[in-house]
Amino acid sequence: MQRSLISAAILSLTALVAAAPAQAGQAAKAKPAKAAKAAAAESLATTQLPRNVRPTHYAISLTPDAQAATFSARVVIAIEVLEPTAVITLHALDLALASASIASGPGQQVQQASKIALNADKHTASLSFAQPLAKGSYQLAIDYSGKIGNQAAGLFSLDYDTPSGKKRALYTQFEAADARRMVPSWDEPAFRATFALEATVPADQVAVSNMPIASSTALDGGRKLVRFATTPRMSTYLLFFGQGDFERATATEGGTELGVITVKGRLPQAQFVLDSSKAVLREYNDYFGLPYPLPKLDNLAAPGRSQFFGAMENWGAIMSFESTMLLDPAISTQADKQEAFGTAAHETAHQWFGNLVTMRWWDDLWLNEGFATWMAGRTTALLHPEWQTSLNRVAGRNSAIERDALATTHPVVQRVATVEEAHAAFDEITYAKGGAVINMLENYVGEEAWREGVRGYIKANAYGNAVSDQLWQHIERAAKKPVKAIAHDFTLQPGVPLIKVSDYSCQGGQTRVTLTQGEYSKDHPNKKPLSWRVPVLAQTVGAQDVSRVLVTGGKASLTLPGCGPVLVNAGQAGYYRTVYAPKAYAALAASFGKLAPLDQLGLMTESWALGMAGKQPASDALSLARATPVDAAPQVWGRIARIFDDLRVYTRDNEATRAKLSSFAISRLAPVLARVGWDARNGEDAPTAILREQLIYSLGALGDDDVLVEARRRYDASLAGDAKALPPELRRVVLGVVARNADARVWEQLHAAAKAEQSSMVKAELYGLLGESADPALAQRALDLALSGEPDATIGSGIIAAVSREHTERAFDFAMANLPKVNTLVESSSRAGYFPALASGALNTAMADKLKAYAEANLPATARSQTNTAISRIQYRATVIRDRMPEIDAWLDRQAL
Repeated sequence: MQRSLISAAILSLTALVAAAPAQAGQAAKAKPAKAAKAAAAESLATTQLPRNVRPTHYAISLTPDAQAATFSARVVIAIEVLEPTAVITLHALDLALASASIASGPGQQVQQASKIALNADKHTASLSFAQPLAKGSYQLAIDYSGKIGNQAAGLFSLDYDTPSGKKRALYTQFEAADARRMVPSWDEPAFRATFALEATVPADQVAVSNMPIASSTALDGGRKLVRFATTPRMSTYLLFFGQGDFERATATEGGTELGVITVKGRLPQAQFVLDSSKAVLREYNDYFGLPYPLPKLDNLAAPGRSQFFGAMENWGAIMSFESTMLLDPAISTQADKQEAFGTAAHETAHQWFGNLVTMRWWDDLWLNEGFATWMAGRTTALLHPEWQTSLNRVAGRNSAIERDALATTHPVVQRVATVEEAHAAFDEITYAKGGAVINMLENYVGEEAWREGVRGYIKANAYGNAVSDQLWQHIERAAKKPVKAIAHDFTLQPGVPLIKVSDYSCQGGQTRVTLTQGEYSKDHPNKKPLSWRVPVLAQTVGAQDVSRVLVTGGKASLTLPGCGPVLVNAGQAGYYRTVYAPKAYAALAASFGKLAPLDQLGLMTESWALGMAGKQPASDALSLARATPVDAAPQVWGRIARIFDDLRVYTRDNEATRAKLSSFAISRLAPVLARVGWDARNGEDAPTAILREQLIYSLGALGDDDVLVEARRRYDASLAGDAKALPPELRRVVLGVVARNADARVWEQLHAAAKAEQSSMVKAELYGLLGESADPALAQRALDLALSGEPDATIGSGIIAAVSREHTERAFDFAMANLPKVNTLVESSSRAGYFPALASGALNTAMADKLKAYAEANLPATARSQTNTAISRIQYRATVIRDRMPEIDAWLDRQAL
């Protein structure tokens, strides 16, 4: 049966390829000229494979054996041989290729491969044929087998607990370069093809792929053969297969069947995402001007977690881990709800930016991730204004700037030469800087012009691959103003502009100020500044009018209506730091309470970052925190709490300064918690609910006696059966405070709860808490537990990571001492980032030396970018402790007088 269906696919191969657009819901057939143009573009794309062969269609027959953790398969690939060759080279990794043959069509002579050579280092299989292949069309058939892993790379399994015992589900994760672990293929973005997948699975299980099921046939032995409809032309990394004891709920939006899929028993927890997906899809169908092109769009919730990703945008079959998608009424918070919505909005945006139009090569990954980040933020703010998430863009921009200000940064559009470099490209620059730059450029050209440009880009490149300049061309055409030059400044070179604001003067009811452009850097202060064309918005405090200027050539002057302190980057859309002359800053700080909450956040964030980098007094942010009223916006107080969290880390090895910090920080945060209260109030807004968690966490970490006592009281009451003591919105943060301050008895109570828990989402959370103890002996017990085999395969690495946040050296040294075993807990694509992340919280340069030694012994040179960034962060922290903390310490002394 398997062979007969594959043969049918070959016989109707031409019809399948021609029909794929209709099956995928495309509105019109691609024009020949457009197809030729796309083929020409693909021929120019970066590739690690020879350019002499191109795939057009894959017919895959897959038979997984979940319990044995193996699979067998056959693939028939329609290829175009572009120049005569005797060898076909394609990607294959950890696969055993039993045989390969080629024919020019059904009924034509079949030629067996005379040699199959696998290259594990290059991830390739080379198929040699005795008789060279002429230019033309062929069908390449390969029979092969492979392994099912237990980490998220290729085809992998996830085990989870149920009332009837453990069960196992299968999923795939192919981005950036792991489709080759399941299918011998041209596993690069520009090699788009159609896919016809069929799978033999247990009859009582559900199989899922990108497209709807076309047929399901019962087989002997309690199995069935499921065949899926053919996909549109797409990149290999977007292919998906899942199998398990699943259940599905559906809704319809604009002719598309929306689905949510979970393991049995957890479907109600996905209802929010299903409802949200309707609203998101409706908005995107309108925004992009091209309706979602596939007949269905599923969101799958998978048990477990990954150190590399939380969700994946497979076309028509988005996969998320349960913790980023499901809302359990017993434990989920307002922050979880917003994360679930944001994840769905991000991955759904990819269905256009990434799937319908795919970057030509990983150099332009930001076209996928930066746009999805921006689009998710825009859509969340639009559809849920009550959450006030527009203020979150300050934090997202700040994370990008802090990464971008290190010497180890890279441009948004970066040169990617290897698979390791492709994996490393998924970082703050690609996501957060990409999103922040888009936000700035949209603000510069206007929302309508921006949307018109995006629509033109999507329409022109649908079902094809693109590079950044193709987007800028459409934006410029729509905006009718120069954009490309500004975009190039912010995407083709690294770093962060620093806008220096002079002291202002006022005459005749107008304020004049001079702006000078430098560069914000944290660890290369003597570097000659790069040059940017910087769109700047400014206003005088209290004025309604905003003035715009494009800083070019390093300098600009502004005349603002009204007299008063000058606020630069009004509205916080610009991607740059702003440093004020001392008098100008003092006047602005004195007017802090008159600023909009968004600009208060911006000024607070700038003051802290610039102070730590030595660009202005390090204590300025603390002075703002001292003057902030108790009833300031929740987001402002949340930012203040996070500044105190940062300082707590910096004082980890200085008990005297930490004691002074705790006293001051508690004096500021405790009254805010008293105003907010421990228990939610009817009608309170979402930011207040999130602030409550942040305050309890920060005060608990600072050692506030009142919080420690109340957290322990509620924990003990919950153990005694008081269900109201730990409502869902408090459960996680209270358990976190208790776990951090646990003794051996409490640690064992939490351990027992983790072992007994059947919800994979809650189980992972409880095991993670065991790694958060401040007690070194309990931290060591958690590390030993991580490698014991007791936690599920995807949880152990998370325990070690939790320990590293408070006991960095201990966790890193443990991981190095047990490196082979720890490696089994981390998917291969994550290892180059996982171990540097364990070390990056260190405060002394000795850890930087250890990390460098690890990388030199275990990573190729092309996979060390994350190591280098972690080393830069460690060295920067050491500089802060040496050069900035004495000023902080002196400022704290003055507060005690």
